[in-house]
Amino acid sequence: MESMEGKQYIESLTKAAEHTFWGYLGCELTAIQKGEVVVTLDTKPHHLNLMGIVHGGVLSSLMDNAMGIAVMVRRPGEASVTSNLNVHFVKPAKKGPLTVTAKIVHETGRSLTTESRVVDRDHELVALSTGSFRITK
Repeated sequence: MESMEGKQYIESLTKAAEHTFWGYLGCELTAIQKGEVVVTLDTKPHHLNLMGIVHGGVLSSLMDNAMGIAVMVRRPGEASVTSNLNVHFVKPAKKGPLTVTAKIVHETGRSLTTESRVVDRDHELVALSTGSFRITK
């Protein structure tokens, strides 16, 4: 269970991101717990490519957003940018709910390394990624 402080932080991030690319995608920050961030996206027809599966760019953006939030939680008040993103598409994702879990796996100075995993409604792995983030001054 999340603390009231955690819920307030989620609400403030959600409100701040409402009119950004995050809001355009339709992402929802659902949990911040034990060093992990959980983000969900209920994919719609506009998230699909011509083959009827979730576009790889949507999955990449979803993971990048989740890992970026993990960095924000670890380093509150500090700005960061993605410096590297590696994505592995494991299984096609169809329209419906997706859940991504992201966490920090390494931190040194102004550089953080993260990882994330996306699962579908059946909890099957759809994609995984690692990302490097740089704290800007």
